[in-house]
Amino acid sequence: MELKGKRVLVTGAGGFIGSHLTERLVKEGAQVRALVNYNSRNYFGKLEEVSKKIRMQIEIVDRDFKYPDSVKEVTKGMDFIFHLGARISIPHSYVAPRDHIQTNILGTLNFLQAACEHGTEKIITTSTSEVYGTAEYKPIDEKHPIKAQSPYAASKASADLIARSFYLSYKLPVTIIRPFNTYGPRQSDRAVIPTIISQAIAGGKINLGSLEPKRDFTYIEDTVDAFIKTAKCDNSVGEIINIGSRTAVSIRDLMKTIGEVLGKDLESRVELKKERVRPESSEVWLLLCDNSKAKELLGWQPKTSLKEGLEKVVEYIRANIDKFHPGEYNL
Repeated sequence: MELKGKRVLVTGAGGFIGSHLTERLVKEGAQVRALVNYNSRNYFGKLEEVSKKIRMQIEIVDRDFKYPDSVKEVTKGMDFIFHLGARISIPHSYVAPRDHIQTNILGTLNFLQAACEHGTEKIITTSTSEVYGTAEYKPIDEKHPIKAQSPYAASKASADLIARSFYLSYKLPVTIIRPFNTYGPRQSDRAVIPTIISQAIAGGKINLGSLEPKRDFTYIEDTVDAFIKTAKCDNSVGEIINIGSRTAVSIRDLMKTIGEVLGKDLESRVELKKERVRPESSEVWLLLCDNSKAKELLGWQPKTSLKEGLEKVVEYIRANIDKFHPGEYNL
């Protein structure tokens, strides 16, 4: 199944992963409609950083996808839907769980229903490794128990179950793609890698939470490649597919690697902040991806090493430091 000439909708296109995916789809020859959150400033999020040449080939629409009528309108005539739109902040989900539930669960339901009504060829919904909670065994494959430990994770797990039910109940051609921790240029400093790098470049203290959790980091170009391969693979319909590097790195070791890239000793500058620490029973201590299914089904595997990816992020943040807020903590 090819994407060239296909009419494709990307939700959450103004976000970090969504903007990169939208850009790649244009290069694949797709006719792309990009859905971004409505705002009065006519601001397109991370799509603002896409080259003008690419952006001129994108139909950008702003809607609130919590409303079924808006979703029906933007999905009409689309061959493919990549549903990435979501509330993604774990800390924010502690203070605003209802917002995450309404956006992530009801928003996903709206797109699934619209896809059924319009006869969409394929819809790919985006999950998160957070639904697994702390690994009960490693590496984590798709059969690992779902153990959501935050309201955010619970909302995404619920959305996954609904998506799966639409495949089983209505034969909707849906695939659930489950990325582990994606990083790269355009990611905001709400994420740990740009948080460390932006503070390291700015000088002064590096404010962090716990240094012990281990995460599986995948560079953005590799994650986007997995989305593209999933769309093209007929046999991915009805499947849940983990996307990760099969390598777990603690935040402490991540910081050391970033220090090596920058040529700086960062450990002596770290200051642990209570407000950046998750509630103990909500913290996910280990995420390590078993990507065997992605390799076998999609022919996908990550190509970018962590150090290579970090070098690219450092280059990006140095050139765009004014877009970051070093030392500030926002939910």
